[in-house]
Amino acid sequence: MEFIILACIVIGFVLLALYLKRPNTSIELQLEQQLEQKDSRISQLEKEGIEKETNLSNLNKQLEIASAKTEAFEQLKIEKAKLEEGIKRLEIERNNLKGETISLQKAEEGRQLESNKNIAATVTLQHSLEKEKARLNDERVKEKEVFLEKMKHKWSEHEKDVQNHIQQICRNNIITYISQEDFPHPRNKPDNSIEIMDQLVVFDAKSPANDDLTNFPKYIKLQTESLKKYAKHDNVKNDLFLVIPSNTLDVIDQFHYNIGDYNVFIITKDALEPIILSLKKIEEYEFADKLSPEDRDNVCRIIGKFAHTTKRRIQIDEFFAREFLDTLSKAGTQLPRDILENVIKFENAEKLNPPMEKRNKQILTKDLKDQVDKLENEMQLREIPKIVTKIDFEN
Repeated sequence: MEFIILACIVIGFVLLALYLKRPNTSIELQLEQQLEQKDSRISQLEKEGIEKETNLSNLNKQLEIASAKTEAFEQLKIEKAKLEEGIKRLEIERNNLKGETISLQKAEEGRQLESNKNIAATVTLQHSLEKEKARLNDERVKEKEVFLEKMKHKWSEHEKDVQNHIQQICRNNIITYISQEDFPHPRNKPDNSIEIMDQLVVFDAKSPANDDLTNFPKYIKLQTESLKKYAKHDNVKNDLFLVIPSNTLDVIDQFHYNIGDYNVFIITKDALEPIILSLKKIEEYEFADKLSPEDRDNVCRIIGKFAHTTKRRIQIDEFFAREFLDTLSKAGTQLPRDILENVIKFENAEKLNPPMEKRNKQILTKDLKDQVDKLENEMQLREIPKIVTKIDFEN
């Protein structure tokens, strides 16, 4: 731009010099006019130069702005490239996650299906267990009802059973049995009595009225007091016996009552034979008054031993019977089904053959003692401790 201006000035001076060299005035005028034109042209050129400089300055600024924008654009391109790379990486991760999600959904569907199957199996098993539980409860209720019916039947037949048993003992041992009809005293007559040494020994059978045994001990106590109607007779022995069912022993806490003028013993049917045989032993003496005090004590001691041993045996048998029944009930409810079925099969295959009792075949004490000695030897081999009694008897 400066170069153009300088060129214009030089041209102006040249033209001015040519004009000054012209001889006439018209030429000068022309030169002046041209000079003015040149001046105006220079002014115009100067204006245009200024405008161009302004435009150039603006263009430089625009160029700087464009350069800055270009740099920003390049930066944006770099960031865009980075973002595109990040987007690609995210798309890859998304695709991987989508694949994992699909796998997890399939696995979850499989687990849900398996869970539904397990729940259905559990529900079925629960229903089966509830049915089995209901069946076992029904069986236990039925067993209890049958047990109660058997007890009631046994109690209802208790009086007749005791009578038959005493009659059998009397026949086997040649003892006089006195029935209720043959009892020599009027009005009050006991169920059973026997005659020993011209004395009547009373055996009165008593049983509960129903399956509620809570009042049975009180009932027995009242019956011991009512036996005075028999004991007041001179030919009735002042030792009287109340015979109760063996399955009521667990509610009885007192087996002997001393009522002043007479004694009452609470026994079961199993104790009848040893007691009656002990009483018959007295007949070996011609007169009871010939017994010495020591002999009387020995007789009483032996009878007491028989009574105590019999009652203890009944109590023990009853205790173990209940324990065995309880164990059987638990086996039926707590054993696994397959094991219980095998147990029932083995149970049905077993058979016990206890020794049979034959009429007129005497059970020798010696044979029993040999069997007991054999058992003691077995216990010693197996290191089973013996139960030692604390009662001593004189020879």
